[in-house]
Amino acid sequence: MLPRTSLGSLGIIVGLIITIGGFIAYGLDYATLNLIGFFYGIPILLGGMALKAAELKPVPIEPPTPDDIVALREKQATDTLNQVRKDVCRYRYGQSAHLDTALEFLGLSPTDEERPELSQLREENRNGAYTLVLVFYSPLIKMETWQKKQPKMETFFGPGVSVDITEHPTYEDVVEAALMVAG
Repeated sequence: MLPRTSLGSLGIIVGLIITIGGFIAYGLDYATLNLIGFFYGIPILLGGMALKAAELKPVPIEPPTPDDIVALREKQATDTLNQVRKDVCRYRYGQSAHLDTALEFLGLSPTDEERPELSQLREENRNGAYTLVLVFYSPLIKMETWQKKQPKMETFFGPGVSVDITEHPTYEDVVEAALMVAG
């Protein structure tokens, strides 16, 4: 549950409760509670606000993964595919984009402005093989560049994984990278 919880929001809520409690205690002349509100509430509130400012929201899995695909994932998915799925489906802090270092290593992110944005994730069964589909909004990196990087992506995502790069059938500037368990 914690990876799906925004620590920034949690810090703001807890900090506000403690701070408001401190102000109320100040008005009611409870010195000890007043100090707790000021010495703990305000720093927690500020920390929550800082985390919220540096927060990167989880990527949605759409459509939700059916039970038969979950069972296939548990049997076939590599450690790398599981790690990618878990990393992008949780709140991250201090990063500018999901998979930013991977995209940079693969040569798909020459600048922050050109970096493709991971917008969605999907899990599928392709010919009996577990497949993790990463959907990127990529208006500045063209399809030819993605296809040239396909061999490097197969090496990057580890042995036992093949990569299929396709354009989204209905949306312009959307590229799908299907990471399929080979075998």
